[in-house]
Amino acid sequence: MNYLSAEDMAKYPFLAEAGAYLRDKGLTLEELGNPDWKPAITKAYDRITAGALGQIYKSNLGQPDIEILSFVIAIILLKKVGMPTLNRRFSLAEARRVERYLEQDLKWDNQDSIKEHLKRKTESHNISLKILHDQFNLDVTINDDSFKVKATDYLKRAAHFHEREWKLVNRRVEGGMVYLSSDETVRLIRKELSEFINTRIQAVNVTSVPDAFEKPVEELASLAKKFSEAVTFSGEYPPCVKHAIEVLDKGENLPHSGRFLLATYLLAKGQTVDQIAPLFKNAPDYNERITKYQLEHISGDSGKGTKYQCPSCDKLKSENLCFATEQCNGIINPVQFGKRRTS
Repeated sequence: MNYLSAEDMAKYPFLAEAGAYLRDKGLTLEELGNPDWKPAITKAYDRITAGALGQIYKSNLGQPDIEILSFVIAIILLKKVGMPTLNRRFSLAEARRVERYLEQDLKWDNQDSIKEHLKRKTESHNISLKILHDQFNLDVTINDDSFKVKATDYLKRAAHFHEREWKLVNRRVEGGMVYLSSDETVRLIRKELSEFINTRIQAVNVTSVPDAFEKPVEELASLAKKFSEAVTFSGEYPPCVKHAIEVLDKGENLPHSGRFLLATYLLAKGQTVDQIAPLFKNAPDYNERITKYQLEHISGDSGKGTKYQCPSCDKLKSENLCFATEQCNGIINPVQFGKRRTS
């Protein structure tokens, strides 16, 4: 993708071309400690804190070099801090930021006149479409006002979503192709993109950093502790619930169905919304207000009066959330765990 402009690389700094672009400029890690690059360090810090707070960092494409550098520096800072919760929050926020640009580029391609579309295609080879193909092996075809992907590609990715509209039966499907909007097309790769960025953080080998990095690292380590809630669980919890808590404890993303299981189980065991909410604090996409709202809705305290029940073991098996052990003793619902038959 050597056709990428500096502005394109500022949008998509995770691409290898962005790293090559910086290397061509002769920048080294030691040089980044130079006062001239302080704005990039500040932006890197802001980029990470925005993600930690559940916000989407706003790029300034008018300063592409600083933007690209800020991403690279952010990766180095995160590696130095070494807090998985912070890494995952940053990765998710960056994935959502990139989604916006990919969607804009897809719409741009789709709304051009034929002449302008062909010109764009010649000049950039459809950057967004090529990124989806090259980085995530997702082929997208533009068809009038829609985007099409193979049903097999769609099902592999839509399996992570539990909203009704993502069910294949609720989609337009023709000739083995699923029709999507631009935002839905890009949404399909959010999980892969987030994991890809997190992998980039893990792959960085940092032995020493410039002195200018030390203060941001200390401040980020302090910030990360606010999002790292120590979680303990009772030995009486069923293995499926233990697993859900462990996933959150490691700062990893627990799917909606897993969060629903955890919430309904603990509510059934008599815990309150305020007692349960802190368990979700380590989730990379944690938002206190939204978490409280969702828990209240599940508990029936939102005013609608519907209290949701803990899903059955069969339901959990179908969603790959069952981790049954001998201690489960043939129960059909997690809330029965620990109750032994005497006969």
